[in-house]
Amino acid sequence: MNYKAGRVGIIVCLFMSFVTVGFGQVSSVKPGQYRAVLKTKGGDLPFGLSIQPGSAANAYTVFALNGNERLPLDAATVQGDSIRIPNALFESELVAKIDGNTLRGTYRRKRVGQPLQTLPFEAEYGKTYRFVPEGESGGGRSASSNVTGKWATDFGSETGKVDTVNAVGIFDQKGNQLTGTFLTPTGDYRYLEGNVVGDSLFLSCFDGSHVYLFKAKHDPATKTLKGGLWAGISGYESWVARFDPKADLPDPAKLTYLKPGSKTLKATFPEPNGNVVSLTDPRFKGKVTIVQIMGSWCPNCMDETNFMSPWFKKNKSRGVEILGLSFERSPDMAESGPKIERMKQRFKIDYPIVLAGTNDKMQASKALPDLNAVVAFPTTIFIDKKGQVRHIHTGFSGPGTGKYYDQYIEEFNRLIDKLLAE
Repeated sequence: MNYKAGRVGIIVCLFMSFVTVGFGQVSSVKPGQYRAVLKTKGGDLPFGLSIQPGSAANAYTVFALNGNERLPLDAATVQGDSIRIPNALFESELVAKIDGNTLRGTYRRKRVGQPLQTLPFEAEYGKTYRFVPEGESGGGRSASSNVTGKWATDFGSETGKVDTVNAVGIFDQKGNQLTGTFLTPTGDYRYLEGNVVGDSLFLSCFDGSHVYLFKAKHDPATKTLKGGLWAGISGYESWVARFDPKADLPDPAKLTYLKPGSKTLKATFPEPNGNVVSLTDPRFKGKVTIVQIMGSWCPNCMDETNFMSPWFKKNKSRGVEILGLSFERSPDMAESGPKIERMKQRFKIDYPIVLAGTNDKMQASKALPDLNAVVAFPTTIFIDKKGQVRHIHTGFSGPGTGKYYDQYIEEFNRLIDKLLAE
């Protein structure tokens, strides 16, 4: 035996053994749809995941599925026997071990100034139902209730009676399948999906930021719903609702307004690249300008931006401008600047987004002293060619609200047309 060659062979074998033992074989994920579940204090919170091979090795394209929405998450990667599905915009991720048809792991969220928060996570390949399979209802019962319609809703109520209305539930039930959302003065709960089982309602949503589980009992005699909302890692609120086809919210044009004596909005803030942008800059002079009060952490703001970015590309030649005022969790540009840039890349934004301050509403209000208050993210301000504020819309009814979203887009375009014609 050649001693030198034998020694080299032994070393190679030992190295390969180390690689195999130390790092393990790279697993593959079955492409297709998964029924995912977060284990919350309120019980299982189900949602859909679509996982498909990406363009790079061991990379995957992932969508969160809620109702009609296919929400893209960041590119997932597989290392060894585990998959990591990040969502950098919302400072969260899913990390799980791959075990054949099943993923088992953790949902993790780390926010500025807060400890790491986690929930157990599982996903099973090939299952597409939400709470119960279509046509089934659990416990041998059929869906004895139908909750289609509008519901005047009070979150935080411990009684069985709706004394105040701070939301409007809008539901569409087909068999035991249920979709819908809740409208509030500051935005909506996005796409909710679930089932009606007997006399009980179950709805859920997961988009990387929103983690919602709704449960309620329906009383047909009093036309009321009474239940609970488990939100995030440990949040809980009771809620009650009364069937009311005329249920409505306060006028979103009257919640945020200019202080007496103010006609314009003063705003001068830096972009992540250090460039300072002001509403008095020449690019805005003589143009209709839309100001977005927003934040990269805010899913409702992302819904608005998903509309606003392509709208601007199509309409900027008409003499319009948009300025995004981003209120982030940190006032430090080194920390918040990259988040703003990720948001711009994700939604292909080609109008300026500046760091205007933190998302504390009191601090945000101080940053914009011409307003009575910043009461919601997002808030949209419309400025005419003379630089005067003409309309302020608080909140945003996103695509998950159906006709309410369509109505907003119609009103938005009608207002812009009017200001451009002046």
